[in-house]
Amino acid sequence: MPDAPKSFLLTPEMHAYLMESMSPMDEHQVALIAETHRRGDPTLLQIAPEQAPFMTMLTRAIGARDAIELGTFTGLSALAVAQGLPEDGTIVCCDMSREWTDIGKPFWEAAGVAHKIDLRIGPALDTLRVLANEETFDLAFIDADKFEYIDYFEELLPRMRPGGVMLVDNVLAYGRVVGPAADGSMTGAFLRFNQHVAADPRVECMILPLADGLTFIRKK
Repeated sequence: MPDAPKSFLLTPEMHAYLMESMSPMDEHQVALIAETHRRGDPTLLQIAPEQAPFMTMLTRAIGARDAIELGTFTGLSALAVAQGLPEDGTIVCCDMSREWTDIGKPFWEAAGVAHKIDLRIGPALDTLRVLANEETFDLAFIDADKFEYIDYFEELLPRMRPGGVMLVDNVLAYGRVVGPAADGSMTGAFLRFNQHVAADPRVECMILPLADGLTFIRKK
C-alpha cells in the first residue's frame, strides 16, 4: 500500500490511521493497488486506496445494478464497484487505453467479477452518445478528461435513474480551487464544473473531502 496520502488534507500519519481504522481492504483491491504502484509515476491516476472500499460499500448501500464509469485506468474503481453489484449487475467502463486497462483484467478475473465489467475503449463522450437516451444507470463515476467534466455530466444525467448517484473525482484540485486559476487551466475546469453542478436544480450535490475531493451528486 502507498505511504503518501492522495488527499492534501491528510498527513501521512493521519492517512495511515484512517487506513488502519476501517475494515480490512479486499485482497484483490490491495493486490491491484500494489501492481499499479509497481508501474511507477502514472499511479497518480489511480483512485486513493480508501476510495475503493467506499465505492464498494456505496454500490451496495444504494442497491445499484447498472453502473458506468468514465476513466478506468488500471481498473481499481471498476473492481470496487463490480464487487458491490449483484451477480446480474453490470458496470460499463470507458477508457482510452488498452495498455492500462489490461493490467486490471487478471484482478477482475481473480475477484470473480470480470463478467460484470463491460469495457469499452474509445473517447468517453463518443461511448456515452451511442448509449440509449434512457434512465438506465443507478451509479456513475467520472474520472476522465477533466476539461470535459461538464459535458460528461450533461450526457450522463438524462441516463441516470431518479435517485441515481454520480461520483466525480479530483474536484478540489489539491486545494488549488480556493486560489487564483487561469481560465485555461485544469483548476479552472474544476471551478467551472463545481459551479455548474451546484447551480443545477435537477440534482442535489455536495463535495466530500475524500482523497482529492469527491463530488456526491444525486439526481432528483
